[in-house]
Amino acid sequence: MTKINVIQPGTIEPPPGEIPFLLLPPRNVFERRAARLSALAEGHALADYLRFLAALAHAQHEAMSRFRQVLLPDAQQLELCREHGMPLLGTRGWVRDPEWREALRCILTELEAGALPEAARGTIARLKNTDDESLERLAETLLAGDNDEELDRAAIPFIGAALQAYWLHLVTTLGAGAFGRLETPHLCPACGSAPMVSVVSVGASDHGLRYLTCPLCNMQWHAVRIKCVFCDTTKGIAYYGIEGGSAAVKAESCDACHGYLKILYMEKDPNMDALADDVASIALDVLMTESGLTRKGTNFFLF
Repeated sequence: MTKINVIQPGTIEPPPGEIPFLLLPPRNVFERRAARLSALAEGHALADYLRFLAALAHAQHEAMSRFRQVLLPDAQQLELCREHGMPLLGTRGWVRDPEWREALRCILTELEAGALPEAARGTIARLKNTDDESLERLAETLLAGDNDEELDRAAIPFIGAALQAYWLHLVTTLGAGAFGRLETPHLCPACGSAPMVSVVSVGASDHGLRYLTCPLCNMQWHAVRIKCVFCDTTKGIAYYGIEGGSAAVKAESCDACHGYLKILYMEKDPNMDALADDVASIALDVLMTESGLTRKGTNFFLF
């Protein structure tokens, strides 16, 4: 019988020094994600879904190469956001360029050429025939985090994938220097999204540091370890893992807000991808939920 074990936390931070606040995602992140998803699918209980997501990530990579010039923030917008601690590309404030819909159509066309379940083909056909105004409403509902009956759950992976490609294009075009710290530190400095997971790095300048990972633009920003990301308490923090499961993925829980956020340890598996390994470790989410804790991290592919 599988059970949850408490894991003792390790070092909070390495010795003081210059800490990189932002880690800009590579532009080929979807290509690397596709490879990771394919590797995780081998022998996995969710093999078919992971392979579908691998095909989706490959389609996202193809869509990235087809972006034409898109609208970017001007110097005045940049300065205003910095002054008031607001996200420059906030999901509720930034006006999306219609190019995101072109990315969606590219993704749908790429997927159609491969092997897909009949239900997925039906959703693709429906989305390809959906008018622009309706697509924008779907995007608004998803980005707002609404879980009401109006949310087309079958369309979420496709809409989310296109929005990810669009926001990744924006942040990699602007560069990390365009973004400052927010008044609400647990939100993404680029787009204002809540984090998907946190990752403990292994890089030369950031080894042992924890970074929150954005589910939309894939930006990563520094957060102190052994501290609740959402309510800032250092009391009642515990770490959980599945007995006999991967030592590289744990759940960090907080007694104060009764929630948890996954934490991925790159030193235990340097090939991990935040989104891919989050989906592949869904068994940990099930156990945490059964224990009465609420998942705080957002993932478009775990709805």
